[in-house]
Amino acid sequence: MLIPSKLSRTLMATLVASTITLPSIAEACTSLLYTDAQGAPYAGRTMELPMELPYQATFFPKNTDFSSKADAHAALSFKGKFGFISLTVPDPLSKDLKVVEGLNDQGLSFSVLAFASTDGPKDMVANTTKVLNAIDLGTWALSQFKNVADVKAALEKQPVLVDALLPLGMMKTPFHYTLHDAKGNSIVIEFANGKQNVIDNPIGVMTNGPEFDWHMTNLNNYTFLNNKDHSTLEVNGVKLTQPDSGIATTALPASNTSVGRFVRAVYYSQFAEKAATSEKAMTTLAHVMNNFDRPRGISIDNRFTGEIANIAAPEVEGHPMYTTEYTSWTALADLRQLQFNVRSYDQLNYLNFDLAALADEQQTLSVALNKIPVGLSEGNKALKPK
Repeated sequence: MLIPSKLSRTLMATLVASTITLPSIAEACTSLLYTDAQGAPYAGRTMELPMELPYQATFFPKNTDFSSKADAHAALSFKGKFGFISLTVPDPLSKDLKVVEGLNDQGLSFSVLAFASTDGPKDMVANTTKVLNAIDLGTWALSQFKNVADVKAALEKQPVLVDALLPLGMMKTPFHYTLHDAKGNSIVIEFANGKQNVIDNPIGVMTNGPEFDWHMTNLNNYTFLNNKDHSTLEVNGVKLTQPDSGIATTALPASNTSVGRFVRAVYYSQFAEKAATSEKAMTTLAHVMNNFDRPRGISIDNRFTGEIANIAAPEVEGHPMYTTEYTSWTALADLRQLQFNVRSYDQLNYLNFDLAALADEQQTLSVALNKIPVGLSEGNKALKPK
């Protein structure tokens, strides 16, 4: 699908995610942390959009040179200390690959999630100061740090700016970011109300807006949640019996809104059976993430009126005046065994990337996600074809 002029599908996705034109259409992602019977952590997330972007599976080896440029400031250059596997999208202007999801060889994971009300600090930094562009947080964090504590400490010293994605200051990067590490610790990086906030995330769950603190406050309305079915009740001598199982989930929010998904993600990540092995844990995590898998057409919105946006967001089959959000891909990460799995919309099985097996690679390896043959299970072979 071609986009007119110099705008790429990347920018059109950002236009959609920014919700400037139509608030009801936005990127809808769910990220969560699951732990097994030994307390080992596993990260899962989904990516929802009303269009398909040119995603690439990309491995960056250690010692890779990176650079980040924010507005008129001096570029921040840094050399990768750690290798990492990631899902990336090409930037139409710089041609750099922007990381939207990834796992490094220390067990640190990174996820980009839409946050339409992004409002970062005003630019009060001298132009000669080397500043990190917020869109490069994934590349910077995964290439430089072992855990979330190190990221948090570094952000106290390194200036970060939410730069515009288009000329004339248009379209501030509408995202917030969640990171997990091999010890099971999590943080959220959020730019809201003119401030940069780095927040400890003890439950390991994140979706989209409102702010993370709002979601945590809202959880106080769900203290009754429990995974034990209460299937019988006696009223005036009359015994009432629920005929099957599952009534414990009755009070869970049913909608696919960010608020509803946040509560459901807490429930499923906390109450899913604690698997005994890493292999079983990844299978359990896959089942958990299935609860956030959205087929095309489940919810539809009025189309944009702009011609370019109409091309970028294809119609729902049989409904030419509507678009639909759907799960472009789901990613699973074993943060200790360094396994990264991804499943695209057109496949039912996961593609596995073994990060430890890529440790000796010295060149960046990348392959378009939609070019990987259906049925291939070993992602390393897709990165390194014979």
